[in-house]
Amino acid sequence: MELQGTSAIVSGGASGLGAATAAALAARGAAVFALDLAPSIEKASPASGVTLLEADVTNPEQVRQVIASAAEFAPLRTAVSCAGIGPPKRILNREGVADLDLFSRIVTINLVGTYTVLALAAEAISKTAELEHGQRGVIVNTASVAAFEGQIGQVAYSASKGGVVGLTLPAARDLAQYGIRVNTIAPGIIDTPLLASLGEEVRSSLAANVPFPHRLGQPEEYARLVTMIVEHDYLNGETIRMDGALRMAPR
Repeated sequence: MELQGTSAIVSGGASGLGAATAAALAARGAAVFALDLAPSIEKASPASGVTLLEADVTNPEQVRQVIASAAEFAPLRTAVSCAGIGPPKRILNREGVADLDLFSRIVTINLVGTYTVLALAAEAISKTAELEHGQRGVIVNTASVAAFEGQIGQVAYSASKGGVVGLTLPAARDLAQYGIRVNTIAPGIIDTPLLASLGEEVRSSLAANVPFPHRLGQPEEYARLVTMIVEHDYLNGETIRMDGALRMAPR
């Protein structure tokens, strides 16, 4: 699918994977509307062709407003979900059971938020004109290798990302009649601003555990994979690991 002359939305688009993806889509000719929370937008420097809009993925009306802005500018053909959180917490600790509300919040943002963007974007994409072979657009979600090998303290994060993996194929089947493809990327250890805050020693240790290449992944590599998925019309219903053959240990 060609991106030139279309619009795209990217959640979590003010930094990290989302910012890199927004820039990559814009570089290929899409008008990109990146949604994020106000504190992230205030610190962002969007690339040319990227418009940052304040919206919370857990608020359907705010997501609808971003989608409407994108669809008004040009036919909405692409939606990418990068918004997510993952604070670690063990099920039991010295204080007792971990905060149940935190588990719910992580699942709500990572899984329900992803579904909200997917469903509302699909609604708008389904109203666009058919392209070659009846296609109309593509949705790319973000899971994690933690969906498959969650580490100690990642119960909520792993459950939420496992849910994203689980919805990929049935969503692709649901939306096939509208010419909408659905795929998911499961990144490994990516060198995002959040990871940078851990310090060089920790980052080097994490990189050493990657079989090959022995380094952290880059947000731009995630973004490149997104654009490949968008442009590869026969790729559908798939979860692609981008992790340098990493398989996470318990801790």
